[in-house]
Amino acid sequence: QVQLVESGGGLVQPGGSLRLSCAASGSIASIYAIAWYRQAPGKQRELVATITVGRNTKYADSVKGRFTISRDNAKNTVYLQMNSLKPEDTAVYYCSAARYFSDYIMDEYDYWGQGTQVTVSS
Repeated sequence: QVQLVESGGGLVQPGGSLRLSCAASGSIASIYAIAWYRQAPGKQRELVATITVGRNTKYADSVKGRFTISRDNAKNTVYLQMNSLKPEDTAVYYCSAARYFSDYIMDEYDYWGQGTQVTVSS
């Protein structure tokens, strides 16, 4: 069992930055990958970024060049640094964990946090 807790969301002006944190606990060693998803009202859930145990990263085209996912193993925490934020980045951001390579490949993540709200508005 893995527990994930997101933090760091808030209100920011366009062009601003936020850093989201995902603190993991439980069976951390079983995690193959961590992903950040986001979902805005009326929109489909979007995979924003992923990082694997091997530190391979992937980004959605919509955030590439602006967002950076990283991990601090000592703190059992994954971060999402969000720069040059746009109003369309407004969403609830969720941290999720994949236990297995197959789950990662199929974008079928096993554990989810409660989400943190990011609002980009002037």
